[in-house]
Amino acid sequence: MEGLAKEFGITLLFLPSYSPNLIERLWKFVKKKCLDNIYYETFDEFTSGINHCLSRVETDYQSELATLMKLDFQKLKKSQLMPL
Repeated sequence: MEGLAKEFGITLLFLPSYSPNLIERLWKFVKKKCLDNIYYETFDEFTSGINHCLSRVETDYQSELATLMKLDFQKLKKSQLMPL
């Protein structure tokens, strides 16, 4: 798989098995940009607003998201539970 990805110019990024941080950060940004204080008359307008915002992530919002979408995950050591 890595060879094929390299052939197509794709960088594979392996995330921790549970890493909600990135999607939560992106969703918070999207809500701020296209949902805060904006009224959408219909569900189609609502989804269109979100899709429009997401389509601009790699262009218009790239510099703003650069600070949010860092891969600085905190790795926790397994702790031993104390018996009750």
